Amino acid sequence: MKTKAVFFDLFETLITEFSNGKRISNRKYDYLESLGITTEDFKEEWSSRQQKRMIGIFSNYFEVIKDILENRQLKSNNEAVQILYQERIKEKIIPFLHIRSDILELLEYLRKNNIKIGLISNCTEEEVRYWKESELAQYFDDFIFSYEVGIAKPDIRIYQLACERISVSSHESIFIGDGGSNELDGAFNAGLRTYHAIWFNTFIESNYKKLELPGELIKEL
Repeated sequence: MKTKAVFFDLFETLITEFSNGKRISNRKYDYLESLGITTEDFKEEWSSRQQKRMIGIFSNYFEVIKDILENRQLKSNNEAVQILYQERIKEKIIPFLHIRSDILELLEYLRKNNIKIGLISNCTEEEVRYWKESELAQYFDDFIFSYEVGIAKPDIRIYQLACERISVSSHESIFIGDGGSNELDGAFNAGLRTYHAIWFNTFIESNYKKLELPGELIKEL
């Protein structure tokens, strides 16, 4: 069946937060000084709210921090939280500033060949603040952010919604991702042809066909 649409994951598929195994942002947050909680305890609290953050139960960063502090019976310092929020936004902008040329070339090829392009990303508001200003956005017919629609990968409903919004069937569509959040299984179960992008992230195992470079997709269309 002819491919009518390609859906991409965002982080570690179109953009990356890492270089040589280290975060590009080199982030350093002093949660003990800002919030009164150790970094280790903060990470535990933050991770435990992953699903609720992704599907928008916590509508923004401030709600998450408030919930963490209440759970730990700590007082909130609004100024400190605002500083943390702004630092997180700065951190999340960095991956959007330098898009690999071969990724842009692939998107240009898809557009010129009248193949629709969609995005399906598990994310929160502050993580994608720079999406619309990035070089990527101009190529996309639609983009779905999990926190906005209340569904996150690998729930098959998010892939179905993505197909509905650009009027294609799942069997006419391809999904490409690095494999985080079991997204490849979700796409496959939703009926999309599924490919494992390993040009950024080689640490996740899967049984799906691997693409070592973005341009390898062209042979699969």
